[in-house]
Amino acid sequence: MIRNIDAASAPIGSILIVGGGTAGWMTAAALARSLGPRRSSIILIESEELGTVGVGEATIPPILEMNRLLGIDEDAFMRATGATFKLGIAFENWRAAGHAYFHPFGRIGAAIGPLPFHLYWQALASADPAAAAGLTDYSLPAVAARAGTFCRPSDDSRNTLSTISYAFHFDAARYAHLLRTQAEADGVVRHEGRIVAIAREASDHPAGPMLQSVTLADGRVLEADLFIDCSGFAGLLIGDARENPYQDWRNWLPCDSALAMPIARATDPLPYTRSIAGAAGWQWRIPLQHRTGAGHVFASDFINREAAERALRASVEGAPLAEPKLLRFMPGRRTQAWRGNVVAIGLAAGFLEPLESTSIHLVQSAITRLLALFPDRAFAPADIAYFNRATAAEFDRIRDFLILHYHATERQDSPFWNHVRTMAIPDTLAERIDLFRSRGRFFPEAFDLFLEPSWVAVLNGQGIRPTCPDPLALDAMDTLADVLPRMRAAIARAAGTMPRHGHFIAHHCAAPVA
Repeated sequence: MIRNIDAASAPIGSILIVGGGTAGWMTAAALARSLGPRRSSIILIESEELGTVGVGEATIPPILEMNRLLGIDEDAFMRATGATFKLGIAFENWRAAGHAYFHPFGRIGAAIGPLPFHLYWQALASADPAAAAGLTDYSLPAVAARAGTFCRPSDDSRNTLSTISYAFHFDAARYAHLLRTQAEADGVVRHEGRIVAIAREASDHPAGPMLQSVTLADGRVLEADLFIDCSGFAGLLIGDARENPYQDWRNWLPCDSALAMPIARATDPLPYTRSIAGAAGWQWRIPLQHRTGAGHVFASDFINREAAERALRASVEGAPLAEPKLLRFMPGRRTQAWRGNVVAIGLAAGFLEPLESTSIHLVQSAITRLLALFPDRAFAPADIAYFNRATAAEFDRIRDFLILHYHATERQDSPFWNHVRTMAIPDTLAERIDLFRSRGRFFPEAFDLFLEPSWVAVLNGQGIRPTCPDPLALDAMDTLADVLPRMRAAIARAAGTMPRHGHFIAHHCAAPVA
């Protein structure tokens, strides 16, 4: 069967998703809920013998939108996944050994005049650092994180508590199970099996070759109109390196391995992720209700697996609950995430280390983009081209943000840090750094995931300072020394009214004791 793209378009009647885990089941659940049972039949194939990668226990605030789309009650979700709340990320030893800063979610400061808040703060800090205090003292999530407190936002926009922005830490396997339950309740049919062959049509479609069917190890042949590749790094459907080249970013992001090891929870869970830089990479600590996720992301050119594991074991605060699991990866992305009637979502489309907790978000944004551009069986080339441009731009913008953490460092204590500090960086990142160094300015680009507050928090935290304040901000100097301390005090008071993070969970959404 060869599709005639000039013929009257027919709707997509069948969708086949290859791969489970968070990516596969989130895709299945979102499509089933959004399209409805009368629109398309949805089948998901996964193989228990292959398992899943299981990355992505920390998230960023847009995950709340996905849970709302799926109709998942937040407290029920927290209990089912052993989740805790996340107000941001603490970066330790990144700028220099012993130095720490915080990347909070949500806004920093409040409107003072026509300029972004941080430009006024920089103006005051250049003249009176004590009066200005720290940038994240003007972020309620950052102040609450330091205090170990949490509450959900107030509905009253006049209340400082309305500025809380948050995400979650959760057990990825439990979340995938929750998504599977939701998807199957909405009509998704799961098939256990391993794919051994794929069949493509003899088609000259301008958007790429059309996939006709997949064959499972037991001989079953499954056809569909639209295929979703959630097969992880294997990318079984989206095309090999010759057909669909993979952009390798290890020249900028040399970490290519990770060891993940669950440990017993030693203290009350913190409302933030910890990212602790080491000699050749960094370690994460992700607090859950029932355990703590620990891991070590490292560059194999600078440290071997054995030394990386020793560093991880030596630094954990709780008893290991399992042996470390090794994950090897290549940072980068596919040139095309959508080819013909195949859309790659999750690791099949690309991978960026979890430094800023973007793995699950990239799944979510791809699903959202697919729904916005949902095809008929003509598979309009213009729509597919836009999907690929947007996906590539989002990956590229996140790539630059991650590189910033490594490159803007003062560390000279190991070959790894000397390499990332002195390496050439993408022009797009260099231009943003130069602009910020000039007068502290930042302007968003299309498909930026991380916006001004995030970039400014990391630029400032890594030690990049503007050479001069913004001239319009200087015009407001007479009022800044009065306004900023009052703003800071209001945030501190609001944080002081919030309950302890652990107490909030215990009262609202504690997971059953195993």
